[in-house]
Amino acid sequence: MLNNTSKIMFLSILMMGTMISISANSWLSAWMGLEINLLAFIPLMSDNKLMSTESSLKYFLTQALASSVLLFSVILHMLNSSNFNSYYLMEMMISFSLLLKMGSAPFHFWFPNVMEGLSWLNALILMTWQKIAPLMLISYIMIKPIIIMSIIISTMIGALMGLNQTSLRKLMAYSSINHLGWMLAAMYNSNLLWMVYFLFYSFLSFSTIFMFKMFEISHINQLFAVFFNYKILKFLMMFNLLSLGGLPPFIGFYPKWIVIQSLTMNNQFFLLTLMIVMTLITLYFYIRLTYSAFMLNYYENNWMYISNFNSMNMKIFMMFSFFSTFGLFLITSMYYMLL
Repeated sequence: MLNNTSKIMFLSILMMGTMISISANSWLSAWMGLEINLLAFIPLMSDNKLMSTESSLKYFLTQALASSVLLFSVILHMLNSSNFNSYYLMEMMISFSLLLKMGSAPFHFWFPNVMEGLSWLNALILMTWQKIAPLMLISYIMIKPIIIMSIIISTMIGALMGLNQTSLRKLMAYSSINHLGWMLAAMYNSNLLWMVYFLFYSFLSFSTIFMFKMFEISHINQLFAVFFNYKILKFLMMFNLLSLGGLPPFIGFYPKWIVIQSLTMNNQFFLLTLMIVMTLITLYFYIRLTYSAFMLNYYENNWMYISNFNSMNMKIFMMFSFFSTFGLFLITSMYYMLL
């Protein structure tokens, strides 16, 4: 992707659009940044494949709908700034449009279908970078009933809908919806918390998708035989998946840990219990992947490309996997050393 100069240009414009949105001092300029971001991402999605063209069209239509609702709400907000009831209604409409933009439940319907047609690199951008601006904007107008509704539905949809998936892209999409619920819960109490959670989630998504991209894996059944000669890689890949699910010994548990602590201190026990139960379901389908890959070991021809064990990509993957697996031990050790 980065060998193509036009892709580099569109990637730069995409980043610039997000920066405009998060540094804007008015809703109109924030909307403008979101539009620049959208129009730069569409050419990146379209790589002359039927599925990617369909995904880019679906993405454009849903984002255009969200943008039009956002612009309509902002204009009405500016016209009726004196009326409190209309002011609250406009903020609700702005919240709904931003939830639709980032693919949070109950406005998640487009997200797994768009993910299914994208390359792994575009899927990573959609799961991480494209959520920064809507999350930052929604943190400005925190309407608590809407946020709580989205947290509950996002964690439930992300957990339950991921159970019957065989496509890894859709699995990652529903995992992303579940993590969005946790980010909104972190945002409910502190802006710093959701940023920390987002950084950890981006790191884990990058390490997992980097491995999927390197071995050209798209479906669950490809996981069984792809690492037949390299057992250590199979272990590292499964540790990455379990870390993304938030299993305690791995680094993916750390952001969930601080969100759990924050919700406990604010006495939001019902919300916390529901989120933990739903996260256990997401852990179930990650463990289902790892259990099958470890226990069902069979010989078959492997038609997928496996890069050299000593290549640079492999070294990068090993480094990310090391931090994903042992990062929690390193963080806690540094914390106690600084004390």
